[in-house]
Amino acid sequence: MNLHQGSEQMNQQKKSIILLIFLVIVWGINWPISKIALDYAPPLLFAGIRTVVGGIILILIALPKVKELRFKQLWPIYLISAVLSIVFYYGFQTIGLQYVPAGLFSSIVFLQPVLLGIFSWLWLGESMYGLKMAGLLLGFLGVASLSISGINGSISIWGIVLALASALSWALGTIYMKRNAVRVDMLWMTAMQITIGGIILLLSGSATEKWSDITWSGTFIVDTLFIAIFVIALGWLIYFKLINEGEAGKVGSFTFLIPLISIATSVVFLKEQITINLVIGLLLIVGSIVLVNVKIGRAAKQSVS
Repeated sequence: MNLHQGSEQMNQQKKSIILLIFLVIVWGINWPISKIALDYAPPLLFAGIRTVVGGIILILIALPKVKELRFKQLWPIYLISAVLSIVFYYGFQTIGLQYVPAGLFSSIVFLQPVLLGIFSWLWLGESMYGLKMAGLLLGFLGVASLSISGINGSISIWGIVLALASALSWALGTIYMKRNAVRVDMLWMTAMQITIGGIILLLSGSATEKWSDITWSGTFIVDTLFIAIFVIALGWLIYFKLINEGEAGKVGSFTFLIPLISIATSVVFLKEQITINLVIGLLLIVGSIVLVNVKIGRAAKQSVS
């Protein structure tokens, strides 16, 4: 490898790290912000509104590349991706939170990186080695440790099933996206799946909930716009960009940090308490990311030598 190639690779790695940090932060603070917004609107209507707005923003960004849309040829891919990554993920999540504590639900949902690592190995041909698998499992244990204090009262089997379904749909949606990345434009793929998924959620909410139950306060509008712009539009675009350019399993491992950010911001904004589980979870999550990505350092040394 020459110096120019090495410099380009380092710059690309820096950009990826910056994007990952942004993604983890905005997806982490999304949980307490969404919890606040749900005081002003029914869940499905809220999910539909924020998702449709995010999709419209992405469509406006993608318009200069309208020739790449090819909707007549690619609509089945857009639809399947929308159902897996948006409708099922947000739908199962919204309904399931009614049956089990949020802490338990989120810990099960973030089984997704473990599933993603396994599916990437099975279907994308990504490497799987002992340290990587141990790291993925360690990360899940870290999330469970962070969320264990949220487990109280009776536990509904349906809530657990819906949480697992949410994690599974997210992992399958990511794999489906990566497998079809060469056939579609990444920007249009993200814009279409979010818009289509948002419309389906909005129609479902309109059929089962009342628009009159929405309180259009300043807090609700600001929260919804923040989530639509940064969490949904930019967040999903960055997530799929990173998945497309790097190993899905390694990118997925960093999502273990999201519950940590969520709990930290909840302590600040929702006055939740810091517990020993937070400290233990932090250590386990840091260990997870180190184990999953340790092979990158070895590969870099080999390529330089």
